[in-house]
Amino acid sequence: MDTAGGSLPGATEDSSSAARRLPSAAEGFEYDIAVVGAGAAGLTAAIFAKQAAPTARIVLLDGAPKIGAKILISGGGRCNVTHYAVGAEDFNGNRNAIARVLRTFPVAETIRWFAEMGVTLEREETGKLFPTTDRARTIVDALVRACEGVEVRTGCRVVSVGFEGAELSQRAPFLLRLAPCALPPEIRARRVILATGGKSIPKTGSDGQGYALVRELGHTVSEVFPALVPLLLEAGHWMTALSGTSVEAELSVRSESGRVRTRHRGSLLLTHFGISGPVALDVSRHWIAEAGTLVANFLPGETFESAESQLLAQAKENPRATVSSALRGRVPQRLLLALLREALVPEGSLLGALTREARRRIVRALVETVIPVTGSRGFDFAEVTAGGVPLGEVELSTMASRRAEGLYLSGEILDVDGRIGGFNFQWAWASVRLAGLSAARSLTTD
Repeated sequence: MDTAGGSLPGATEDSSSAARRLPSAAEGFEYDIAVVGAGAAGLTAAIFAKQAAPTARIVLLDGAPKIGAKILISGGGRCNVTHYAVGAEDFNGNRNAIARVLRTFPVAETIRWFAEMGVTLEREETGKLFPTTDRARTIVDALVRACEGVEVRTGCRVVSVGFEGAELSQRAPFLLRLAPCALPPEIRARRVILATGGKSIPKTGSDGQGYALVRELGHTVSEVFPALVPLLLEAGHWMTALSGTSVEAELSVRSESGRVRTRHRGSLLLTHFGISGPVALDVSRHWIAEAGTLVANFLPGETFESAESQLLAQAKENPRATVSSALRGRVPQRLLLALLREALVPEGSLLGALTREARRRIVRALVETVIPVTGSRGFDFAEVTAGGVPLGEVELSTMASRRAEGLYLSGEILDVDGRIGGFNFQWAWASVRLAGLSAARSLTTD
């Protein structure tokens, strides 16, 4: 690949003068920077590193045979690049730390950066930004083109990263062991950027190997588990018979005492295995982490009291109306009939003839249906990974490791996960840009 042309946002140092101060590869380092992982994070890290240090020898290593598999399936094959408004409140993790990193590369700069690579983005009503081509391939092709001058090696799985010396803190080249690969079984690098991702959708190459590598280099890893993942119900549950039904809903995770721990609102999709859709994905990591009870409100914005008051008012106004006609249009018909069955109320029951107990069963079914989740579909179907390396173990101004000198961490390997809608991509763009620029600029200090 040739050297990428043009400047990228945020690089204020004179890269040409910085390059003249770099020690050469002939001093004993095969590579100046090795980027482990060639997904969205790794490609971006390599782009910014090459921009900051044009003469540096940079290698991008990935165990998968092809680049960008996870990008290509994201957003239904369209790639939800970012969201028009991204803040720390959209993420789980240390929000003060997350905010510091996000501020280094705001959404507006991200949009300009993609425009410089020839990719225009279009905002949808939801606030999500997609390439105007509606093709994820557009994003992959742009990132690969911008990696000109970077040596890209696919089919090269990094199985170990260490130092030639014994101490993690000493300034020494990293030793990376590879298998299988056309390169020698070992290479050396002055700096290493880990951009391996987490464990979500392992068929794309995100198999969790990065956690083993980072532990090898002295870091801790908090428990990792699937996030933004569909949830399972037991076989034969009445909701599974409504597969394909979509409804606007509010899902909350509640403690044993009934306290609401988290609440999300959005589109809920009932499936043959359980529940999916944006609101189910957003709430999934909280249900997994907190092991609470999942409750659905199919009249989002309404409380038990307000919904009961409305039903009472309708009964007084038109007592001979049926329950199903009174509620028609509030929720999809198939779901409404199922909820009435669960409430043990025939659909033809007259509003004026309802007992207080029957009316309250209907309202409870509408606004407080307990969804007995049995588990998730796991990492194979999760969009991101929750957990990872604590942000306290990296220097937030550079993404440099506090445990191993010369190591930089970014993206999903860190203990940060966002809600659905492009937020996790924005975390990747911001954190890996910072890691790439910082790793390149640090070369001049050797």
